[in-house]
Formats: sequence, C-alpha cells, structure tokens
Amino acid sequence: MNIDDIYPSLNDLKKRAKQRLPFFAWEYLDSATGVEDQKTRNRIELDKILFETRILRGEYTPNQETTFLGKTYSHPFGVAPVGMSGMIWPGAEYILARGCADAKIPYCLSAVATVTPEMISSSIGDMGWMQLYPPTDPNVRRDMLRRAKDAGFHTLVLTVDVPAPSRRERQRRAQLTIPPRITPKMLWETATHPSWALGTARYGQPRLRFAESYVKVKGNTSSTAHPGYIIRGKPDWNYLSELRDEWDGHIIVKGVTSAHDASKLKDVGADAVWVSNHSGRQFDGGQSSIETLPGIRKAVGDSFPLIFDSGVEGGLDILRAIALGANFVMLGRAFHYALAALGKKGFEQMAFILSDDINTNMYQMGIEELSQSSDRIIKRD
Repeated sequence: MNIDDIYPSLNDLKKRAKQRLPFFAWEYLDSATGVEDQKTRNRIELDKILFETRILRGEYTPNQETTFLGKTYSHPFGVAPVGMSGMIWPGAEYILARGCADAKIPYCLSAVATVTPEMISSSIGDMGWMQLYPPTDPNVRRDMLRRAKDAGFHTLVLTVDVPAPSRRERQRRAQLTIPPRITPKMLWETATHPSWALGTARYGQPRLRFAESYVKVKGNTSSTAHPGYIIRGKPDWNYLSELRDEWDGHIIVKGVTSAHDASKLKDVGADAVWVSNHSGRQFDGGQSSIETLPGIRKAVGDSFPLIFDSGVEGGLDILRAIALGANFVMLGRAFHYALAALGKKGFEQMAFILSDDINTNMYQMGIEELSQSSDRIIKRD
C-alpha cells in the first residue's frame, strides 16, 4: 500500500510517533508551557483564516519556488531548529540535513542539537542555517560562529525569546532534564520502545554536543559547568552590531511577536525577522503567532523579509501565513513527529504532504504564484 494512503496527514504521523517514542521523548516534543493555552491559540487562530475560491482558470501549474535572502528554495518552507532532535529520534539531525539538501529547503540546526555543525557539514550541502542562543562569553560566541562558518552554514538565526527557561510542566512530570539524566523510569521507557532504543545505541546517548564542547570544568556539578549555562547570555540592542562584526552572512532574528521590536530590528540591521512564539513553549500568556503577523508586516514595510512559525500543520497553514505577510515558513514539531513515526521516510512524507497540500489549495484558489494568496483572503474584522 502507498505510504500516502496510510499516513496522509500530520495527525496520522503523530499517532504513530506517540506509539514509537518513550514517554519522556514524546512529552518533550509535544508539550508547551503553562496550561498550553498559547499552543492552542496558535491552532485556533490559524483556522480562522479563510480564502475564497476562483473557478475556470484554465491550464496552469502552481509555482512553489521561493527566493529568500537571495537564495532560491524549491518550496516556501523549511525545518526550524528543535533542541535535542536526536533525543526525539536517534540520528534526527543527520536525516534532516540530508533530506533538506535533497529537497532544496533550508535546515536550521539548533544551538542545542545533539550534533555539532561539523558532524553534519558533509550532509547539509548549501541548505544550512545555524541557530545561536547568545553565549555568556563573547569568546565562545566568536568560536561558535567560526565553526559554523567553517562547516558551511551561511545564515545565522539569533534566537531572542528565551530570556529564561520556561517551566514546561509536562516535561517536569515526565522527569526529563536537558541534557537527559538517566533514571530507572527512563531506562524502563527506553527498554519498552525497542526501535528508539536500538537507534540510540547506534548514535549514542543524546547530549548537547555543541555547547558541552565549551564546558571547561569536568565533573563539576555547579550550574556554571552545565552546558546549557554556556548559552544563557542576556543580549541587548547592541548585540546585533557585535554579531555584524563577527559574521559576514545573513542574520535573522527569531522569536519576535512585537511590531515595535520588529521595526527596531530592521533599523539596527537585521536581514530578516522570524515571527514566532516558540510554538507556545515559552510564554503561555501571549497572542498566537499568526495574530501578530499582520501588524509586524505593516511595521516593517512590504519588502522586508519575514519568516513565520508556530502552529503550522499543513500546506494550507503555510498559505495562510504567506497571505498575511510572511515570505517563508518554518516547521519544527511537524517534521519531528514525522521522523519519530517513520524515520527517513517520515521526513520525505511530511515534505510531500506540505508541498502537495500547497499545490491542491493553490488550485482551489485559482492562483499560480504564492504571493497571490493575499488576493484570496476573506477579510476579517
């Protein structure tokens, strides 16, 4: 049977993923923070965006090819950074790097990945973006940037919406720490999920390999020796100019939901702004990401590059974001559900679901170019 007949939607992949993952890994992937109202709002507000259809358009082929920051991608979407991907599914970063290179879509490697930039440099081709959480030590930052550049990553994604760790109560109940601390409960969950266990045996225990390479004090249990401490800097508005002196590629600032902040980032030299609420994982009291997008587009003007994420589950959602002002859309959870469900085939199926859904809905709207989606949106009060 065709794989698309078994897993035609993200929800089908999610069900399979939940069966294959240890409980702690599922809770890490699926959870948000607080009572998860913002995660719910992300979905509800996307569903409110409706389009009108047009008929009798004749013969044409929808065009998904997208140029963003001077580089042309096959589709208007890519893979967002997800921390500890290799804990969600063993070898995830390698699968994503190869898959994105083959599909000609960007892959943003997390600063808290289970691999270093060097480990996937031969797989990612020229599709590599690198996330940066601000290090506390500027010398560490400079070395991280050097390593990313030497490994072939051309676009830097400065992530600014984690001024402090969020509570993520579901992860606490699952007794999960980052990096993971081995417990009897975790060992039992691992043993009862053999596919995950065998994969982990092959790739090794999930660790923050990039950050931990800067931990100088071995065996010290203090917070300053924890690899996560390395990337808990407190940047201000001068930080971008410091990065400009050290990074000669594009700089995207991720985690923006304020029109005021977006406008200021444009003024201080960001190449693009990434509209995101961390998919509800940081602040349960905020608006949905899609609610903030139109105001941000208005604040930065028509030509300034914007990326969107949070709550996106299909091609229709990608068109919704583009219609409201995004130039590009990134997905994190969706691709990781797919990996957990089917491994490499999961990535391929998720990419197909998105691209096929975009095509189908562009035909329904009677549009050939992605930018025309804004002409079909039904205006809301």
